[in-house]
Amino acid sequence: MQGPVIIRTPLSDAVIDTLAAGDRVLISGVLYSARDAAHKRLVELIRENRPLPIDLAGQVIYYVGPTPPRPGMPIGAAGPTTSYRMDPYAPVLIEKGLKGMIGKGARGEAVIEAMKRHRAVYFAATGGAGALISKTIKRAEVVAYEDLGTEAVRKLEVEEFPAIVVCDVRGNDLYREGRRKYRRP
Repeated sequence: MQGPVIIRTPLSDAVIDTLAAGDRVLISGVLYSARDAAHKRLVELIRENRPLPIDLAGQVIYYVGPTPPRPGMPIGAAGPTTSYRMDPYAPVLIEKGLKGMIGKGARGEAVIEAMKRHRAVYFAATGGAGALISKTIKRAEVVAYEDLGTEAVRKLEVEEFPAIVVCDVRGNDLYREGRRKYRRP
């Protein structure tokens, strides 16, 4: 088995084009956290042609609502949220330059088509490993929608955040391929 692919954010098309469904990656740089309430607000701003609180170009959004940090820590447990809740919003954000999303679970067809059309990828983080994942987060600061509490948009500085490419720019989907592989004839 090949070792993990080391990548840095923001993501470029050149990096995205090298990633394939099933690749293990270690991500360093900046991720933004956001869940459905924040996604809804971002899409409303786009539809109203108003400026966004963050620049989406080349960015990766981690679907997470972290727990409060313990003293001296930048963040609490930070496990992934189920991704399909962001599916109504993801194609609009991808069209505006979002290059990566991290969560858990399968994505809808409209999201996969947007990823193919605009060259973006979807990564899975391991559910239930929030305490371990939080150790890769070195800094965290709220940058938008503080009123949403745990669902506020945060800028996260990460070092070697572990994930797996689930959907690549060619439309390959690890979840679908995995089900086909183990389906009985």
